[in-house]
Amino acid sequence: MKKFGILPKIIAAIFLGIGIGMIAPAWLVRLFATFNSLFSSFLEFIIPFIIIGFIASGIGTMGRGAGKMLGITTGLAYASTILAGLMAFFAAKTFYPALLQNQTSQSFASPEEALLSPYFTIEMPAVMGVMTALLVAFTIGLGMASIKGDALLKVMDEFKEIVVKVINSIIIPLLPIHIFGIFANMTQGGQIASIMSVFAKVFVMIIILHLVMIALQYTVAGTISRKNPYRMLKNMMPAYFTALGTQSSASTIPVTVAHTKKMGVKEKVADFTVPLLATIHLSGSTITLVSCSIAVMMLQGMEASFVQMFPFILMLGVTMIAAPGVPGGAVMAALGLLESMLGFSDNMLSLMIALYLAQDSFGTACNVTGDGAISAIAERFQLKDGKSTTNSLEQMM
Repeated sequence: MKKFGILPKIIAAIFLGIGIGMIAPAWLVRLFATFNSLFSSFLEFIIPFIIIGFIASGIGTMGRGAGKMLGITTGLAYASTILAGLMAFFAAKTFYPALLQNQTSQSFASPEEALLSPYFTIEMPAVMGVMTALLVAFTIGLGMASIKGDALLKVMDEFKEIVVKVINSIIIPLLPIHIFGIFANMTQGGQIASIMSVFAKVFVMIIILHLVMIALQYTVAGTISRKNPYRMLKNMMPAYFTALGTQSSASTIPVTVAHTKKMGVKEKVADFTVPLLATIHLSGSTITLVSCSIAVMMLQGMEASFVQMFPFILMLGVTMIAAPGVPGGAVMAALGLLESMLGFSDNMLSLMIALYLAQDSFGTACNVTGDGAISAIAERFQLKDGKSTTNSLEQMM
């Protein structure tokens, strides 16, 4: 079972949950509802630690190094991530009213009323609020980036390792059981037909948006670097398919570096930009998170306005720094924003996790493939900038 990846586990949990929900007695479903209540409480408790562990360490590490080249690469990555989020928002606002019209016409305003209640609950209050955790993470991260000492950075790196260990050893292994319980309960409550219909439609639209984003990135990269976009993209396909299997941008770095160089990017540039981009460039993950969040909001009868979603997209680009090192890390890092900025309830967060993890590998593959295009664009800017950036790169290497 350890070799049984997270995606097959999630898919199996969904279908088993639906099957058991159709035939199981209420007492059994309530047993899983009790587990879900405890798991949700623990998730709420751990969210501030996830935010601080990922963001503080990521910003502190990102703020050191190759000066102008760092700024160029970071700016390009952030712009690509925000563009991806905006594209997903406008696509959702354009197509969801037609795709999800049957679902949005139903009453999902209080889905908890149709669900079986747990036998008991245990309060696990978080040590701080989500917004407080974000402010602490930004303060510590920016402070570490501006001072010369390494002591606090090492502490935060080790703290991040603890958070990653919790995610990999507790949250990710228990997620299939959690999702199984959610779908069993929703089946008993008569909601499952609408939920599964949303899954299929959202999944297809997300994959199409990923492909459009990749095509756009390589069109721009090919134009700026004066290379054939098709050949560039063809060279990056091994990285794309490797990411489909690993579900981790960080784990795919060796393949991404090798094929970025094969695409024509200079060795020193690729060796610097690809590891950096593996932690800060999240165009595919952002498309998925924005698309899924709007779908879940529409299920609940909530309005997803541009005024509400644009700040959320801007924050996603920063909050998910360093999250791609963990399969499913992007949605874990985004849980705090979903709760504080979009008003997601525990049930909505659970649906969000299920929707995201069902296609996590495709989002990661989009991130990784885009890293090659960003590297090619960064190299072109580096050449225009002259010897100053080249020298800073050589000193860093």
